[in-house]
Parts: sequence; C-alpha cells; structure tokens
Amino acid sequence: MLLMSSSSIVCGSTSTKFMVPLLSLPPSFNIRHRKKGLVLDYCGFNKNNNNNNNKVLGRRHVVIKASSDVASPSFWENFKPPKSSSTHSFSDILWPSAGAFAAMAILGKLDQLLTPKGLSITVAPLGAVSAILFATPQAPSARKYNMLMAQIGCAAIGVLAFTLFGPGWLAKSASVAACVAYMIYTDTIHPPAVSMPLLFIDGVKLQHLSFWYVLYPGAAGCILLCFIQEVVLYMKKNFKF
Repeated sequence: MLLMSSSSIVCGSTSTKFMVPLLSLPPSFNIRHRKKGLVLDYCGFNKNNNNNNNKVLGRRHVVIKASSDVASPSFWENFKPPKSSSTHSFSDILWPSAGAFAAMAILGKLDQLLTPKGLSITVAPLGAVSAILFATPQAPSARKYNMLMAQIGCAAIGVLAFTLFGPGWLAKSASVAACVAYMIYTDTIHPPAVSMPLLFIDGVKLQHLSFWYVLYPGAAGCILLCFIQEVVLYMKKNFKF
C-alpha cells in the first residue's frame, strides 16, 4: 500500500506501515504525472546485513490516484445540501449579520455625505465582499491580501478596458477574461472583484472617476470592511452564546 502526502509517502500494509519523506528519497525515485494520477517510478534495493553490497531488484512504477480525483462528488451530489458536522451557535450567526449591517450602514452614511460631489462608495461588489469576510473569514478568498490585490487589479482592468473599447460587450468580455487571468497569475482569487469592471463599464456616474475608481470605491471600501471584520471576529471569539 502506498499513500502520498505533500511531504512524505506512507508504504506498507494495514499491519505494518512506514513513512518515507519525499526529500530523503534516492535520485532514482522519480515522480511524474500521468493523466489524473501520479506515477511513482523507482529502483528497489535489497540490503544484506551480512555484507555491504546492495542488490538492485529492478525498476517499478506505481500509479496513485490523487485525493481530489477520489473524493470528487458526482454530478447529482453537487445538488444535495452539504453534510454539516457541527451546528452553528446563535452568536456565530448574529455577529456576522451585525457586521454586514454595520458595514452597509457606514457606507450608506458616507454616500449621503459625498453625494453633492457625485461620489458613491456603496457598490454591489462590496456587498459580496461583506458576505465573504464575515461569513467565511477562513476562506482563501477572504484573505486581506487576496481581497485588496484583486479589487485594485480588477478595478484598474475595468478602467483600461473601457478606455480601449468603450462601453459594450467587447469591453465587458475582455475585462472579465483579463481579471480571471490576473487573479490566477497572482494567486489572489477573490470572486467579487470580477464585478468591478462590469460596474464601471455600465456605471455612467462612475466613469468620470477614471483611474481614481481603483482607490475609491475599490480600495477604500475594502479597507473599511477589513476594520469591521476585525471587530466581528473579536466579538465572535469573546462573546459566545
């Protein structure tokens, strides 16, 4: 039996197992991909305790299925509700909801103050950002680095696409495609950020901001939500009921 983790391989039967760190494997041990599995190509050695000679047993290869292939749900299972291992306490529901309310209330109040100047910070993507930050703070997309990098980069892409192609389907398609490529390349996946270009291309009231749109409402709104998230996390940790 062979089981593979990110740093070691577990070999043996159900009764006897031993773990081999990947870094300690001999140079003859080669790991390569084949379709959806992992091919382990290696030379076996039989060491005789009575002498120092090693006898080569031969070259073998073992195919191991990746864990993502084995555990991937079927098509119909994706439509079933997830099996929750634990129940949520009332405080786990209240504090994220209160944080979302406070975030939108503060953003709305800023809108009232800045309306005479033609500025608005309460934009739809920030509602989706609030859901991620407050409901799933441990998710990779909730990392502050991911959020800020994605929001700033995607907002800039939207302004650039509008400048090059004007309003229309071409600017929208090019900006969304560029945003996906940008987030994959920078490893900053944050889905709400992809709507920033669409908002700018269709928002006549925002187009006069040009590249200032990247900072406001893009970066400014996210920074404000980060502070509110820290308050929510503190409340969830210290006031449970």
